[in-house]
Amino acid sequence: MKNIFLNITLLTFTISLFAQIDRSIPEPDPAPQINFEEPISFEMKNGLKVMLIENHKLPRVSINLLIDNPPIFEGDLNGIGYLTGGIMGKGNKYQDKDSVNEEIDFMGARMSFSSQSGFASSLSRYFERTITMFSQSALNPSFTEEEFNQEKNILLDNIKNNEKNTVSIARRVEDVLAYGAEHPYGAFTTKESMEKIELKNAIEFYESYYKPNNAYLVIIGDININKTKKIVRKLFGKWKNDPKLGLKFSKGSINEIKDPDSIEDISINVIDMPNSANSEITFQNLIDLKMSDKDYYSALIANRILGAGPESRLFNNIRENKGYAYGAYSSIGDDKYSKAKFRATTSTRFQVTDSALIEIIKEVKKIRTIPVSKEELKNAKAKYLGEFVLAMERPSTIANYAINIEMNDLNPSYYKTFLYNINKVSIDDVNNAANKYFKLNNAQLVITGKGSEIIEKLENITIDNNKIAVKFYDKQGSLTQKPQKAETPNGITAKSIIQNYLNAIGGVEKLKSVQSIILKYKGEVMGASIISEEKRLEKKYTNSTSMNGNLMMKMVVNEDSAFIKQGPSKMDLPENFHNDLKNLLGIFPELSLVDNPNVKFIGKETFEETEVYAIEINGEMISNKFLYDINSGLKIKEISITNMGEQSQTQESIIGNYKDYNGILLPTQRSQSMGPQSIEMKLIDVLFNEKFNAEDFN
Repeated sequence: MKNIFLNITLLTFTISLFAQIDRSIPEPDPAPQINFEEPISFEMKNGLKVMLIENHKLPRVSINLLIDNPPIFEGDLNGIGYLTGGIMGKGNKYQDKDSVNEEIDFMGARMSFSSQSGFASSLSRYFERTITMFSQSALNPSFTEEEFNQEKNILLDNIKNNEKNTVSIARRVEDVLAYGAEHPYGAFTTKESMEKIELKNAIEFYESYYKPNNAYLVIIGDININKTKKIVRKLFGKWKNDPKLGLKFSKGSINEIKDPDSIEDISINVIDMPNSANSEITFQNLIDLKMSDKDYYSALIANRILGAGPESRLFNNIRENKGYAYGAYSSIGDDKYSKAKFRATTSTRFQVTDSALIEIIKEVKKIRTIPVSKEELKNAKAKYLGEFVLAMERPSTIANYAINIEMNDLNPSYYKTFLYNINKVSIDDVNNAANKYFKLNNAQLVITGKGSEIIEKLENITIDNNKIAVKFYDKQGSLTQKPQKAETPNGITAKSIIQNYLNAIGGVEKLKSVQSIILKYKGEVMGASIISEEKRLEKKYTNSTSMNGNLMMKMVVNEDSAFIKQGPSKMDLPENFHNDLKNLLGIFPELSLVDNPNVKFIGKETFEETEVYAIEINGEMISNKFLYDINSGLKIKEISITNMGEQSQTQESIIGNYKDYNGILLPTQRSQSMGPQSIEMKLIDVLFNEKFNAEDFN
């Protein structure tokens, strides 16, 4: 029984599936002359560096504030920076939160903050008022107990949800393994560290690090330079700097950035997520790369050819040729303060984890040892040309480029000559960069997924006939024991589990007497009332989702087809998607699942201190996993993973509080999570054996 979030996800995935990707590569022309507008720059007495760019193409102005502090190690109060940034902008010394929001909405403006940045934009006629409110919120924020507690609770909920999220755990442990837990990039926020933070800590963090010493203010748009200079001096001139700010990042201080330990050899590092149907695969190594380095452009081109887009080697191999995943990519970072990362990643079904990892290793080895072709080099340069020229049309790009030049001590003509330098990259340059930055023999291969199902094959992976060592880590990045495959209890099968469930909710005979069912659930998200209504016949299913009384979407599945309707628009779902959905047709889907040979018992687990049996049914595009309480036999959790349109989406639903409806037990509560979002749905109406109209399933 699906609900609102799956329907929305299906719509998003379906649109992306049918969107045609143009992978044709235009012929590269000679690098065009880039007219990068150099800003009018000046530095204020407090150290604030201001850059103004006058552009009258549109009657709009954008304001970008960036504080270029080195990475801050937050120690026992990890998460304080994120928490502090979440409070900022919600009221200031001169206006409360509601007044700020109302005025921003009235002007059609935007304003947002983090602990080290701020952004605002508006129509040029409201520019002076917008920048005034922006400066007041940045320099005199209100730190109220109410906003602090509200933001803290949101972050605690996110932490709780992320503990179940394979992708979140993967990214966390990858950073711990690369940098170490004592490095700002390797430290992560926990429930314990978040609960330690008090309002006074957030105020202290803001007062310590939100300073003009290392700050850049970029204003771009329909402005008058001289008038704007006066406005900036008036609004930001009293912002006090901190002469001791540099000491907070000096050698021996808590914020001293210590180089992470060097990786001496290649290893496979497994993080066990027993409930995951997908495996997150990452090839990573640390690199020393800065934007000012001479081989920076060569590194960009090497990465572009390897995995920076759908035309790359990784994508074509792992998705197009092998069909292991819906995408595979690589990225290369640069950092002036610490080491950056090279990464090659994909997300696959756990059954092909080892195969996908082997292909990533092959592609990294290939680009290091075999020169790229002239065609690949030409195409990579052409892609950069198109993306760069398009990006230059956006004011945000110009702002970022202006800040980059200042922050990284680049030549003022850096972006004017960017494409020229890209075009200069040769085949030998690409080969040299690949060997320097894609470190095959000093890489961490990080696999996050169902350990008991993937370890045996991972332990047999070799490079040049040498087995790669396998290590095991918990969700905090600490070494742990090899996960053991759960023993299968005697006599327990998928069929027996489903039969116990059917008996627990009313018995097969009672369930088969029902000819139709309507279930209506209600929930609330962001102040909006959500109604999800399911209608089921033996071979037909429809789910209609409404928000505040307005029909948002309808999904229909029957034996012949599956489609989504939104307003007058109708979109058919692909055949393999439809085939997977048919597995869950039926008034009570378990009646058909009980004899389905594709349903597998995968073991005994623990869910929130409750012992459960887990079964799963894997399809081409949708995989489902169900958990049943060992004692009661009742289903308490559903997990659905949808792979579609180069994306993978996991949806989890905790169900409970079963109540008797005419001799049949139905769950009256559904706690639905999808990523960081969650919604509580309550059963408000149940109807048996109603007659349906034909339009219900059209």
